[in-house]
Amino acid sequence: MPKFDHTTAKIAAWNLAGYGGIPEARLNRQVEGLALLDAEVIALVEVNPLSALETLRQGLADKGVSYGAAIVPQADDLHIGVLYKEGITAENPRLLEGSDLGDSRRRKAFIVDLRVGRFDFMLVVVHLKSGRSAASQKIRDDQAKTIGAFIRERRQASRDDILLAGDFNMIPGQDVSNFHHLGGDDLMDFVSSWDLPDRFSHILEAGRANLLDGFAISRTYSTEYIRGSLRIFPMHWCMDIGRERFRETVSDHLPFVASFRIDRDRD
Repeated sequence: MPKFDHTTAKIAAWNLAGYGGIPEARLNRQVEGLALLDAEVIALVEVNPLSALETLRQGLADKGVSYGAAIVPQADDLHIGVLYKEGITAENPRLLEGSDLGDSRRRKAFIVDLRVGRFDFMLVVVHLKSGRSAASQKIRDDQAKTIGAFIRERRQASRDDILLAGDFNMIPGQDVSNFHHLGGDDLMDFVSSWDLPDRFSHILEAGRANLLDGFAISRTYSTEYIRGSLRIFPMHWCMDIGRERFRETVSDHLPFVASFRIDRDRD
């Protein structure tokens, strides 16, 4: 495998709006958007059908960008997968048992161990229960408790870095209990709650928007994150289409992207 010879790398997360399936025309636009994003690692939620990840990977290869793919099928139609550029090592893709609370209609957290240059970390990608009701928040609490307990156990056993990304369906300042259970007590640093100039990622009808997607890093050891680098990638702007048109033809979410130092091992 070729050496990944850079000093920094971009890690992104994006919801593909796969509810009901992603038609070919939308997949083609997503390939275009991913090529513009050009991140080294891309966590993708709402992959539907399962084969959509390979379609995206092949579409990018046709544009001259070589990615590997990692995915483990979920019990329902919405899957979580990761694309990673040539030269990056991805090992042990798995689902976190119990993180769907035993309900096959929900998504289990997807985990994969990655090494980008000298930066090695465990990536945890989530797509938590949606909804603004108290009942939905309670379900997210229980999912967050399961995922948070797993992260806590790993932090006690290892100094390895942990990145947590995906569609949290949690709004900073509103879903306080969700954030606490997912990474409270200084376990995780939710950089998307404080180090983010733009405050929206999810495009609602009529162009309104809110911040549902999230990005967090484990505290204490995750010094590779480049402060100030986390951004909502303006994919609609890069593709020269309006936000509402983007929602109709590409996705109702915009990607997160953050930069990390990969030139030395800081664990």
